[in-house]
Amino acid sequence: MTKTNEISNKELSLEQREEIFKVLKERFEKNMHRHEDVEWAKVQARLEANPEKLWSLNEMEITGGEPDVVEYDKDMDEYIFYDCSAESPKGRRSACYDREALEARKKHKPENNVIDMAAAMGIELLTEKQYRTLQKLENFDKKTSSWVQTPSDIRERGGALFCDWRYGHVFLYHNGADSYYGARGFRGSLRV
Repeated sequence: MTKTNEISNKELSLEQREEIFKVLKERFEKNMHRHEDVEWAKVQARLEANPEKLWSLNEMEITGGEPDVVEYDKDMDEYIFYDCSAESPKGRRSACYDREALEARKKHKPENNVIDMAAAMGIELLTEKQYRTLQKLENFDKKTSSWVQTPSDIRERGGALFCDWRYGHVFLYHNGADSYYGARGFRGSLRV
């Protein structure tokens, strides 16, 4: 798989497409509890018709997200992928919440922020509700934490939200949006 940002046209080569399809199909078949009523052939056909979405899934994969189908939205006729790595994706950690927070830091700036990273990958940051839904499938972030979408009234006051799984529960916390930690990244979602 190709490293993030090396592809400017958001298209994968034939070899890259074959590789990501192989990885996604294996994960899909190994984790049927995440998508019991979904057929892989239909998911693959949808991805083949939307190469930019496959590119985004490849970006999710190479940053350690291990994307998988977690839902089929019948009303919108869309398959929904979430990052399903056991811990917050390694390639997306040590980033503050957004560009404003990044620019506000005077010392020890992180390399990036999660909002810009998600946008560049063509994915959405999970909401608190989506994060809680993911945790019903199995338990994630037992040692790490993940930024989640933050309501504007909290963000306007300088804060941002993150979640993790501890003591058999999902916890929602707040931190300064300019903070960043080696054990905090973000999980994304993609609709296809």
